[in-house]
Amino acid sequence: MTQRVELATVMDRLAVDELVTQYAVTVDDGDWDAYRRLFTKDGRADYRTAGGIEGDVDEVADWLARSLALFEMRQHLIVNRRVRFDLLDQNAGDTALLNADYINPMRLAGQDGKSTAPDFVCGGRYSFGLLRTDDGWRLRQVVVEEKWRRMPQPRHTPAAT
Repeated sequence: MTQRVELATVMDRLAVDELVTQYAVTVDDGDWDAYRRLFTKDGRADYRTAGGIEGDVDEVADWLARSLALFEMRQHLIVNRRVRFDLLDQNAGDTALLNADYINPMRLAGQDGKSTAPDFVCGGRYSFGLLRTDDGWRLRQVVVEEKWRRMPQPRHTPAAT
């Protein structure tokens, strides 16, 4: 590879990494307009393994807005990112596939403001399909593969004497 190609690859990796980071931040912040802008016009997401829906970006953004309103705190941690660039119409590097693991602690709304422990934690793997557009890299597809979840533990009440 020439230095020019290597530099372009590094720049693409940084741009793709930033897009995935923005994805996590928009979901955690509940910024559904920004979430929609991360996707291509025909972008889709599939949250079925996490109890959600599969659909176009508008359907999914509306579902996320309703579902995640239950949680006053959300924090996606997306790690172990592995990216591969592919060909589209004979042009090298126009598409990418990024697989990454996640852990997502969330706190249920309406709880006392003193505790900082999350009430719900889940983890799994994301598969992001990306496309280079005139506006930069965009998400074409997001697939969530939830592998585990931990629900709130019931509070024990003292036995009556």
